[in-house]
Amino acid sequence: MTDALGWRKKFGVLAPSTNTIVEPDFHTMAVPGVTSHTSRIYLRNQDLSSDEKMVQLLEAIAQELFSAIDRVMTAGVDYLIMAMSAETFWEGKAGNLDFIKRVEDYAGIKVASCASAYQAALAAFQVNKIAVIAPHPAIADDKIRSFFSDIGIEVVRLKSLRCPTAISIAEVSENTLRTHLQELDGDDIEAIVQMGTNLSMLRLADEMERSLAKPVIAVNAATWWYALRQNDIHDQIYGCGRLLREF
Repeated sequence: MTDALGWRKKFGVLAPSTNTIVEPDFHTMAVPGVTSHTSRIYLRNQDLSSDEKMVQLLEAIAQELFSAIDRVMTAGVDYLIMAMSAETFWEGKAGNLDFIKRVEDYAGIKVASCASAYQAALAAFQVNKIAVIAPHPAIADDKIRSFFSDIGIEVVRLKSLRCPTAISIAEVSENTLRTHLQELDGDDIEAIVQMGTNLSMLRLADEMERSLAKPVIAVNAATWWYALRQNDIHDQIYGCGRLLREF
């Protein structure tokens, strides 16, 4: 027997309890026969006002992660998506591989991470020099640069928004993001990459790709694309960026 709506795949989505963007983004990119089912990773404290608070948030995510996996596995999901970027890039390429192994060993099914998605997406576009926009505190800047360096990508410019709480990430306006993307652009970069799954950039990235004439990759688009392609699902999706249309 197959699921009436998820007859191709049922994705279990692991997202922080504060995240209000990734779930509607994934629904926007839905394709026939693939359903997504979100399990909330409980965050008692969403403070991001300092480097120390960011580290504490990541520690809280790690403590609650397996409980969130347990809950979503009861839906009989076929595949997991880790819908938080920092947890996957924080310790570089090796840290991402270790994260994937821990989750897959525990759950017994495969998982897509944001870090793996970006490695595959940038390889698809064949770019080596990027600019990055991210919502995190200062401590994340070197972590971001280190991860991309590990996969052979140079971060030429990085704009960190320094959002004070996890919820406030979702409150950054499209106009603010558009201005930052325009400032990040230049002839010395080949693409712009967004980190932070609670930052709303799905539609804006598609718009900015057209105006800047280069890839502008929203993290939720990259992660959804990666999950689909890893499961041999090759539907084209329009209005959410070149990645989902062309690759």
